[in-house]
Amino acid sequence: MGKPNVLFVLTIDTEEEWQWDSEFPQHDCSVKNVEKLPAFQDFCQSLGIRPTYFVDYAVANNDDGSRILREFVNSKQAEVGAHLHPWCNPPYFGKTTEAESHVINLPEEQVVQKLDELNRVINEKIGVTPRSFRSGRWGMKGKTLELLASRGITVDSSVYPFYENPFFHCKGAPSTPYYPSFDNALQPGNQQNIMEIPVTAGFNVSNFRYADNIHSVLSRPPFSMLRIIGMLWHTKIFKKIYLSPELSDTNSMIELSDTCLSKQHKVIHMYLHSSSLIDGVTGLLNVDNAYDLICLRITDFLKDLETKANISFCTITEAAERLKESEVPLIANSPKEHYFGK
Repeated sequence: MGKPNVLFVLTIDTEEEWQWDSEFPQHDCSVKNVEKLPAFQDFCQSLGIRPTYFVDYAVANNDDGSRILREFVNSKQAEVGAHLHPWCNPPYFGKTTEAESHVINLPEEQVVQKLDELNRVINEKIGVTPRSFRSGRWGMKGKTLELLASRGITVDSSVYPFYENPFFHCKGAPSTPYYPSFDNALQPGNQQNIMEIPVTAGFNVSNFRYADNIHSVLSRPPFSMLRIIGMLWHTKIFKKIYLSPELSDTNSMIELSDTCLSKQHKVIHMYLHSSSLIDGVTGLLNVDNAYDLICLRITDFLKDLETKANISFCTITEAAERLKESEVPLIANSPKEHYFGK
């Protein structure tokens, strides 16, 4: 039996840097991390990767940031999508709270105004009309999907599989591409104007839904006080993994992709934040030489993946187009699992 065919997508939340446990920055945001983007783009091209940069207002409105990204677009080696950070994206409606930092919790009229301003500045300064979108701090609802589709967005990547916090959740959503319902963005629907391509996430066991239920129970009192999740992780018996070189080491990412390949997933979708390309500015990846570590993890991961699958490197809208062109329709085959293909 030959190797399976997979689409590899790398998306980068391209944004300002700040310590994530501090107040949300609104004006005069630091975007020093964009200085790393040309080298990172060269690195991606050396591996064949066609990255997608989800760009927020702070970067798009910055002269250096917009110039660098415009060069990527003109080279036709990368895609620029939109990334909405409510706190630094005008118009402003007062100080952003923790709940309001998630786009999913904003009044829809605010989302409309902020999205239109974001698209305007990306178009004017980078020279593209975004066709892909990711919400700031994840999360999506049906009304916002309708808005995105009305603005020409054909691909969303705001659903963060198996994630929940006190302000929103993505529990129960498919972990592979689907056409989301405008009534419930976490479930497949009948519309085909906008596709959801979530990041690759899951567990080192094959039944993701069952594993997620176990993880949820063990993450809450009284079990959380016993730190069972941590013990299971360190013994490698039971691991929740996101395909991100910021969050996961190479071996963990390989474990996840191996499970996804065994489940016949057709898209392997890795993500990271541009701010992680410089050291110590967010609190997420507290290591020296973060840029080198990220590049090494990506390189080693792809070396392994290439031994197990035939890889096609795509931007996120290219991946959506490839999925649409396939002879097999995009389906949800059961309440337990959703995947593209046989």
